[in-house]
Amino acid sequence: MSATTSTATVGTPDPRRRRALALLCLAGFMVILDSQIVVLALPSIATGLDFGPGGAQWVMSAYLLSFGGLLLLGGRIADLLGRRRVFMTGTLLFGTSSLLCGFAWSAGLLVAARAVQGVSAAVMAPTALALLLDTFAEGPERNKALAVWSGCGGFGATAALLIGGPLTDLLGWRWIFFLNVPAALVLIALTPLLLRESRSDTRSRSYDPAGALTVTAAVVACVYAVVEAPGAGWLSVRTTGLLALSAALLTLFTRIEARSAHPLVPPRLLRSRAVSGGNLVVFLLGSCAFGMSYTLSQYGQGVLGYSPLRFGLCNVVMPVTAVVGSYAGQALVTRLGARPVAAAGLALVGAGSLLLAGVPVDGGFVRDLFPGLLLFGLGLGSCAVAGSIAALTGVAERASGVASGINTAAFQIGGAFGVAVVSSVALSGADGPGLAGPTAGYRAAFTACVLLAALGLGCALTLLRGTRGPSRRPRRGIRAERRQEEGRGVRDGQPARGPVPLSSAKCSPRKVPPSAN
Repeated sequence: MSATTSTATVGTPDPRRRRALALLCLAGFMVILDSQIVVLALPSIATGLDFGPGGAQWVMSAYLLSFGGLLLLGGRIADLLGRRRVFMTGTLLFGTSSLLCGFAWSAGLLVAARAVQGVSAAVMAPTALALLLDTFAEGPERNKALAVWSGCGGFGATAALLIGGPLTDLLGWRWIFFLNVPAALVLIALTPLLLRESRSDTRSRSYDPAGALTVTAAVVACVYAVVEAPGAGWLSVRTTGLLALSAALLTLFTRIEARSAHPLVPPRLLRSRAVSGGNLVVFLLGSCAFGMSYTLSQYGQGVLGYSPLRFGLCNVVMPVTAVVGSYAGQALVTRLGARPVAAAGLALVGAGSLLLAGVPVDGGFVRDLFPGLLLFGLGLGSCAVAGSIAALTGVAERASGVASGINTAAFQIGGAFGVAVVSSVALSGADGPGLAGPTAGYRAAFTACVLLAALGLGCALTLLRGTRGPSRRPRRGIRAERRQEEGRGVRDGQPARGPVPLSSAKCSPRKVPPSAN
């Protein structure tokens, strides 16, 4: 048995769970926000720290590489050492590295501090989501909690443009990092008061070093390839070689996990259609969200001439509608299942991108941007919660940290992929004199977002077939799944959880030795 148990395991609702949810959502919001908040500040950062040509992009890339590469290991560490303890450690490191970013006096120091910030985010994000899963029992209440979580994540992915612009304009680029420090202090102070400690019930504390090394190297190679692809070229030797290396390492990782007594990722998670489908949908949704936001920022400031402050205020419609979409999505998932909600969300994302694909050189916000942002935000919120519910429903408590890491990594790596794709498309599609050239490129980039959404829609319709909300499953099926889960735990080298059923105890002629108790 584990030394600690979660609320979901015991079945007793935590009276602090709503305040705990607000705390965890603050953490998730800050982590996602920092992935993109530097977009509007990059010109100021490059000037202030004298970055060389193209060097300022590493302020974003260093964070994405370390964040995406270490998410699975961060979730595994939390499962074994205690999720609340690891969450507080990651938060402390996040606040310290943010302070160092704000005071950075050289380009090299800022990039190094951003890498450390990414490491801390790789610990915070999956741990916060795992703590949410432990705090809310599976069912409608957890779906609502995941809706709020997903809404905050969608808000963070887009609110970076809202917050980063005014901060850069009014206070300077350093304040986009100083913003994290008071938030980290609040998290550290309230975590012991609002969150229960929980950890995996496994008796062994094996970290699966071979699996951790191969999957981290695979993710880093993949993220590095897509981050550098716009400059190096998608068909260049460097890009294709890195992607091939990433695929080979992932293949090696699956073989290592299949033979490991204590795998980093339980093989049943890799085989689960719901988990793989949900995470693939989240990956493509992240590609659309980050890619569209990046393109919109370039168009709004480069073509329409908006200041960072004005552009941020105009952009508020999307994060607000993302929250609305998340709340509506969780209710529909409980009634209809994840598949139709994810599909409808991606259809709205694609429709919003399609409306934005017609932006003119002399565009206006109400006429050319507002309708697309409205549809995109609703789709982003509803699809994010549906994909997360599909990927996390039915995951055993002992694997919640790793499963949360996979889900968070899918969105982040998808974001890096989306930015790389739209950057390449915008560059190659720019054709024409004056502002007509870049506008044509941005239209092509928005069209690329339509294609990514269409691909995600196909994945949702194909891979999420039959996925239903927990409230729709019969009790008999739940009992069967629990018995199957206990058998899987033994096969995967984990101890079986829960008491032995009375019927089994009566039928068994064997006596339990005193040492077993």
